[in-house]
Amino acid sequence: MDFDTKYNLMKTAGAILAEILFNLEKEVKEGVELKKLDNLAEEMIRSYNAEPAFKNYKAPFAKSVYPYTLCISLNDVIVHGYPQEKVYFKNGDVVKLDLGLKYQGVYVDSALTTYVGEVGEEIKNLILVTKKALKNAIDVALPGRTLGDIGWCIETTIEDAGFKVIKNLCGHDIGEFLHGELQVLNFGDPGKGKKILPGMFFTIEPMASINSENAIADDDYVYKTEDGNIGTHFEATIVILENKNEILTPII
Repeated sequence: MDFDTKYNLMKTAGAILAEILFNLEKEVKEGVELKKLDNLAEEMIRSYNAEPAFKNYKAPFAKSVYPYTLCISLNDVIVHGYPQEKVYFKNGDVVKLDLGLKYQGVYVDSALTTYVGEVGEEIKNLILVTKKALKNAIDVALPGRTLGDIGWCIETTIEDAGFKVIKNLCGHDIGEFLHGELQVLNFGDPGKGKKILPGMFFTIEPMASINSENAIADDDYVYKTEDGNIGTHFEATIVILENKNEILTPII
């Protein structure tokens, strides 16, 4: 697939995905069953003649397929949580919504963090700082810079605010596939790592917690904070152009 075709398709797909994510966020309310959101996510994706990217997908790091359309990760679960039946949102839940779709042969992937009802100021700040880390990282993801610049930006934004960046989960390249071999780490050194070049498509996905630097695998997919405290996650798919980048899943 040539670059222009891929870019235009991924831009369309990303706009669809962002709209769906924002609509799902509105449904995060006390008493709502998690599986209801999963069903709604699939229904909305298919209404655009797209396909769920995650459902029945076997990730490179897993031994089994992921059985749902939408990842819903609650509280200490950072990523890949299961939107199960008979599990309901409750007041104080910190909710990560992570969604991918396939549209006319290309994939996009995005995530956001929200909460139910009332949470403390520390948690609100953690969410805001993680979102800010994504924005700051996108600002430095420019041709001629490096993946180390992205990682350093994420790490310093989160840790200067008094929180911990999750170091063993990362972003990835994306396009005609969902996960490639490129690792877009959430920590690094300025000027180090792979050079950022025009034509690259990848996700940036800062993850943070109050006091954990590592995610612990609960099973093939579910990753939790090592100390049981709250985790947060934001993700955008971007493309690198000649003199700038562009957010393909405009969630910020």
